[in-house]
Amino acid sequence: MRDLTLLVTGGTGCFGQAFTRYALEAGARRVIVYSRDEEKQRRMREALPDPRLDFFLGDVRDHEDVRRAMQASSLDVVVAAAALKQIDKCEANPLQTMKTNVMGSANVINAALDVGVPKVMAISTDKAVQATTVYGASKAMMERLMVAANIYRGTHGTRFSCVRYGNVIGSTGSVIPKWQAQAGAGLPLTVTDPEMTRFWWTLDAAVSFTAQAISAMDGGEIYIPKLRACRIGDLADAISPRQVVTGIRPTEKLHEILIAPDEPAKDDGWAWVIGNGHPHFGRAYTSATVPRMAPQEVIG
Repeated sequence: MRDLTLLVTGGTGCFGQAFTRYALEAGARRVIVYSRDEEKQRRMREALPDPRLDFFLGDVRDHEDVRRAMQASSLDVVVAAAALKQIDKCEANPLQTMKTNVMGSANVINAALDVGVPKVMAISTDKAVQATTVYGASKAMMERLMVAANIYRGTHGTRFSCVRYGNVIGSTGSVIPKWQAQAGAGLPLTVTDPEMTRFWWTLDAAVSFTAQAISAMDGGEIYIPKLRACRIGDLADAISPRQVVTGIRPTEKLHEILIAPDEPAKDDGWAWVIGNGHPHFGRAYTSATVPRMAPQEVIG
């Protein structure tokens, strides 16, 4: 991140704030936070009074706003983190989800190509793999858009890649703060299914992994961390023994996966990397070499 100028869409969100702080501490020349919430921007400015930090009020749904924000500085990297993420809200509002997560991503792609930003890294989720939810489907489409965008750069120009990972502990909408609040109020934890498994890691780990992927990217890759899954029941037990099972919600999976069985992936040591065979993309992998984790192979 040293001496780089970055723009972070959704920069006032949980990940965006953490990544901004990381980039500043790593010696970034300038970080521009692009988001639509003026109050969050005000609070973030107070929490991070750094002269290298700037804010741009706007929405990824507006291509002109996105392009103007990118034109405001000579950018080295765009981190595309803006998204609607709450599963229930996305299910109830599929059109709004597509406008932000899919069309908003297309706006970021087109603006970056127009302005000539060297690198764009988009943030995805394990829910994009064999998606059963509106949120997952929107992120799966986002991944396809970002990877395919490398076609338009030809053999030079903007490079586009993604990182894909599981649940971030304590992030907005995470079940852990909800359970902590329930336990603090003397209430039983609402557990959908104790046998459910999810991939978990910390916000700091997600940020540093994304920074490493930005450094490594050629364009066209999807970078996936080597995470293990945890039973929801074990996680709940660590917070409170008082629990009530509510049942899996519609569209929800019992087990998430990080890599689909037919996705071509390679072990790069620090990460699994899914490449694409198009000559204008990055590294091409022709066979899936990732060992598949059975549901029972969990922490606990």
